[in-house]
Amino acid sequence: MRLCSFRGPDGPVPGLVQGDSVVPLAASSTTEIIAGGPVVPAGDPLALSSVVLEAPVVPGTALGIGLNYRAHAAETGKEPPAEPVLFAKMRGTVNRPQGPVVHPEWTRRLDYEGELGVVIGRTAHRVGVDQALDHVFGYVVVDDVSARDKQKSEPQWIRAKSGWGFMPMGPWITSADEAGDPQDMRIRTWVNGELRQDTSTADMIFPVGELVSFASHVFPLEPGDVITTGTPQGVGVGMDPMQFLQPGDLVRIEIDRLGWIEHQVVLP
Repeated sequence: MRLCSFRGPDGPVPGLVQGDSVVPLAASSTTEIIAGGPVVPAGDPLALSSVVLEAPVVPGTALGIGLNYRAHAAETGKEPPAEPVLFAKMRGTVNRPQGPVVHPEWTRRLDYEGELGVVIGRTAHRVGVDQALDHVFGYVVVDDVSARDKQKSEPQWIRAKSGWGFMPMGPWITSADEAGDPQDMRIRTWVNGELRQDTSTADMIFPVGELVSFASHVFPLEPGDVITTGTPQGVGVGMDPMQFLQPGDLVRIEIDRLGWIEHQVVLP
């Protein structure tokens, strides 16, 4: 299943992507379906190219994972963590897959982070690693946009990670059965056509099952919650010289079997 949300006359409409078409669904939101609601068509198929895709889910909780690839930790000059590093991305940061990313006036070091996003399907509370993937509905492509100067200068990462539109995601949620092994996906990120990141999720320090289990021991994860699983090497802050995003830059992120998202950096 490829579950999307697209712009309708009265707000977002959940849809089922089938080839080059999208079938509107009779549900209040994609979260209803993620939580186990029926998949019931509510209209004729539409050409996928004719609709504007919205974020496929607006999570009640969005968690990020810091330094989850060894090479990324190395390029930022930090030791790999002994356990997952959790941070939050606020609700207002959620962005559609091709939505513009605003370059705030309060940062000079805006950076991209191509990441695999994990969408929770069943409530997960204190689950073991071996049961964790049973609580996953599916996966999305995410850019964990980051203000590096604020990430370094402030003791918590709320502003650095949660600027307006700092979480483009999509293009849809690919269900776990269709997506396959989350530790066997290729992540690639381009900036203005230049390939910057090209790594397999096999290189994660903490794989998806461990991340879901770890987070579920902090508080219950609910259907529709999203965990972004960390970024591989190749971010702007790790380059020599460092290269940060500027207004007009175009970022494209693609993950095997999940699709791609693409967004431009714009002025406020």
